[in-house]
Amino acid sequence: MRITSIELAGSSDTTLGDGTPGLPRAFARISRRDTDASSYIDVTILTPGGERKHSVHTDCDEDIWSMAECLQRHLDGHAGTNSMIHDYYRELQRFAD
Repeated sequence: MRITSIELAGSSDTTLGDGTPGLPRAFARISRRDTDASSYIDVTILTPGGERKHSVHTDCDEDIWSMAECLQRHLDGHAGTNSMIHDYYRELQRFAD
């Protein structure tokens, strides 16, 4: 089995008057081009302000970690701890293999 893409939804930034969580503050789509020759993970972050696309080197742990920090900050809405960032790092690692 090979995972070709996943979509993540961030935490809700507001709640409705009845206590129901609002829409997520951001979404992210993580994918890898459908070829073994591709050495990049494609990450798209979708926010109310627009869409940002990133290409992450699959063989560079620093690049993957940096993208994990970016994802965590955008989706959770705050700078996280190393363990929070590591959750996103693990998801990106699925596409590095």
